[in-house]
Amino acid sequence: MKKTILVVTLLVIITAFIRPSTIKRSSLHTENIVIVTLDGMRWQEVFYGADRALLQNKKFTRDSSGTIDEFWNQDSALRREKLFPFLWSVVASQGQIYGNRVYGNKIDNANPYKFSYPGYNEIFTGYPDPAVNSNEKIINKNTNVLEFLNHQPEYRGRVAAFTTWDVFPYILNKWRSGFYINSDMDSLKFGSREFGLLNDMQSLSSQPINVRPDVVTYLAAREYLKIYKPKVLFIGFDETDDYAHAGEYDQYLKSARAEDGMIRDLWNTIQSDPQYRNKTTLIITCDHGRGDVIKENWKDHGDEISDAGQIFIAAIGPDTKALGEIKKKETLYQDQLAATFAQLLGYTFTAEHPVAKPIRSIYTQQ
Repeated sequence: MKKTILVVTLLVIITAFIRPSTIKRSSLHTENIVIVTLDGMRWQEVFYGADRALLQNKKFTRDSSGTIDEFWNQDSALRREKLFPFLWSVVASQGQIYGNRVYGNKIDNANPYKFSYPGYNEIFTGYPDPAVNSNEKIINKNTNVLEFLNHQPEYRGRVAAFTTWDVFPYILNKWRSGFYINSDMDSLKFGSREFGLLNDMQSLSSQPINVRPDVVTYLAAREYLKIYKPKVLFIGFDETDDYAHAGEYDQYLKSARAEDGMIRDLWNTIQSDPQYRNKTTLIITCDHGRGDVIKENWKDHGDEISDAGQIFIAAIGPDTKALGEIKKKETLYQDQLAATFAQLLGYTFTAEHPVAKPIRSIYTQQ
């Protein structure tokens, strides 16, 4: 009798994890979700564009006059649109952008460390695990929302991640997760002419940041989207963080604008495909922020730099009300994203660890 009770109890626990409660699909239109991260992108540039103090500082911007011509405008609204034209035209008019701290709208890391691995763990597991405190290639024991979705019948085999940083297979635990993860110099073994060309591009590139260029990561993800039609896709860019650490503000800005252009191209690709058009939510965010300009620690982040826990979130999709730049005074946290991803697809993300509540305003129309 005791054995029977034990077996039944275990089955209940397993079923709760594999097939969790859902919200009504009839109330949602999102059938696919695409997540894009810009590593270490400061909220200051997202909302106010290029910083004049850094543009004029030859220590950080070698071609000051040329970079000023390219990115500067006295009007901060026009200045930020020079840097992120897609974000401040399409997303601002059709979606939501959170994190302008001038209005008291704050998005913060919940983890205390304020660097990459803890940040990405927080984004995808919904749990700011204090034990996740290194960027080393350590296999993450925490369950992430991508593997959770991959366990659902509707999404099994329809989840994929393409990243520039080579630590993501460990962050997302590719050995347990069961979904396709392609990072850094991973070969693109798909047989098509396009993937063959991308293989050549990444192997012949000079690799200025010691990993493949973000554009190769993006194009690989785009071709995969076109051919294999994943329902959940994550694209992780890296160049903004690397150029910031190097103190190359001009390259940091150029990488940010290039990534905005890739996101525009991605959205256009999504909207041109019947499987994705008006059925896909795109969420853009970052793993951590950076220091401020006055202290000249904009290059860095970590637990000793208070500003480094300040991030942003942007969302656009059929269930995201067109509110534009959010000016409501509130504080939201990075760990709320994992549950938000799942809720957009009609699922309540559950795991063996705590999971923060979702950001309801991203997917409710009230």
